Formats: sequence, structure tokens, C-alpha cells
Amino acid sequence: MAREFKYEITEHIGVISESPKGWTKELNLVSYNGAPAKFDIRDWAPEHEKMGKGVTLTEEEAQTLFEQLGEYFHNR
Repeated sequence: MAREFKYEITEHIGVISESPKGWTKELNLVSYNGAPAKFDIRDWAPEHEKMGKGVTLTEEEAQTLFEQLGEYFHNR
């Protein structure tokens, strides 16, 4: 029997972009199957009833990404 998949957006951080069909690429903190929430970047349907493929990051990974993006944009 397949395990039920659950998710909870514990904190909405922001919308990165929106498609013409109303889907939004968002940065959120999301808990999957009751695990501690991670930073999550992915596409969401208008009511968050469906999700697209995305990437999840631990706090440490998100901090590293933040630092690397800061360096990238500072050096442009």
C-alpha cells in the first residue's frame, strides 16, 4: 500500500514569477510528511492544490545559495 503524501506550507516567503495560466513559482518553507520544514522553490497551481517539480534546501544550503548569489550579483 502506498504511503499517503502530505505537505504543509508553514511559511510563504514570496512569489518569484507567475505564468499566464496562473501558476506561480514560489519560495516557501514546506514540511513534507511531517518532517521539519525546508526552503522550497517550485511551481504551484493557483490554490496550491497541485505542485510542479522543484528543489528543497536545508537552512545551511539556502544560506550557501544566498551567499553565492550575493557574490554573483555583486561582481556583475
